[in-house]
Amino acid sequence: MKKLALFDLDHTLLPIDSDHEWGEFLVRLGAVDAVEFARRNDAFYAQYQAGTIDPVEYLEFSLGTLATFPRAKLDDMRTQFMTEVVVPNIRPAALALLKQHQDAGDLVAIVTATNHFVTEPIARALGVEHLIAAMPELDADGNVTGRLIGTPTQGKGKITHTEAWLAKMGKTFADFESVHFYSDSHNDLPLMSLVSHPVATNANATLKTHATAQGWQLIELFND
Repeated sequence: MKKLALFDLDHTLLPIDSDHEWGEFLVRLGAVDAVEFARRNDAFYAQYQAGTIDPVEYLEFSLGTLATFPRAKLDDMRTQFMTEVVVPNIRPAALALLKQHQDAGDLVAIVTATNHFVTEPIARALGVEHLIAAMPELDADGNVTGRLIGTPTQGKGKITHTEAWLAKMGKTFADFESVHFYSDSHNDLPLMSLVSHPVATNANATLKTHATAQGWQLIELFND
């Protein structure tokens, strides 16, 4: 594999934010206090869009929510979430872009700030083997404890975690003739600025302005 292709997930490969939608889904199920949870979930989402979110504070909130349910219940809800929310939002254009890199023999990975519990089945549904995501701590029975393993996979953390993932294979970024990173958000500027081929994908306004000034490629996978 001579090339590396990295992808953000939310609003890049999916036209939704899976983390925020998971929270909305829990509210619809009546699994959490509707008013208080929705208030905090929406506030964190607005902070993420503004680039002001504290990733540790948010992950303590999201993983703490997961920890309130036994694993069997969590798995059942996640299956329903995939069926009702995620699968209807998997678009042919995103699958085609992934397949383009896979068919070329590139090493493909999703690098997302959303936690591994929510994103693991999404990566599988997209046909991507490698997932770099915020890792929740599990107890001996597989239940989520509410604690994060290591550091958040956001901002510069995406570089740290991607480098660690590559190191496990005895590789570094320098071992690839090119490295693509597709993202919609200015929150990913640290990793986008590091790779040889940053691609602003369904870019928000801040990223679009920066990408245009830098002469980066801009693409749109979704029309909605």
